[in-house]
Amino acid sequence: MKEDKDISETPAFKYCRESRVFKTGRVFPNDVNNHKTLFGGKLMSGIDEVASISAMRHCRANVVTASADSVDFLLPIRPTDSVCFESFVTWTGRTSIEVFVKVISEHLYTGERAVAATSFLTFVAVGEDGIPMPVPNIIPETVEEKLMNQSAEERAELRKVRRAMSKKLASQLNTSKYWEQNSPIQ
Repeated sequence: MKEDKDISETPAFKYCRESRVFKTGRVFPNDVNNHKTLFGGKLMSGIDEVASISAMRHCRANVVTASADSVDFLLPIRPTDSVCFESFVTWTGRTSIEVFVKVISEHLYTGERAVAATSFLTFVAVGEDGIPMPVPNIIPETVEEKLMNQSAEERAELRKVRRAMSKKLASQLNTSKYWEQNSPIQ
């Protein structure tokens, strides 16, 4: 199996559909919190899993998670529900890949389905050497794909601003061990 590829092998574009991932599972008693709804962390883990597969399908290379812009929990998911994760690439930069994840709950007795959560994540394609590598452009086809693609550049700009703010904040944070600080108020 070939791990690394020559940049000349990278296609100029791919369709969103080529990166689609679907994963459906049940909600079991050990998956729920004290409110009898799916743990948020369990949901986030599933989101990251399918999103990373979409990103790798798109570039056919290793990827690293650059950001998880948001995970919006819209409706509770209960043990009477199945949970379906659907992801696809919505936008690409030179080396970055934005992935949208839609989480649909389905009541297993009634068949009622609803969007329970949404999320946007960004990945960077990297070679075996860990250096970012170019990725194909994306072509949306469906109404949903076009909707996500049209608003992607705005999200990318907001992501840059938020990242700069996070870096500034991080530079001001104390990294020493609490018990080794001279004063509890620093």
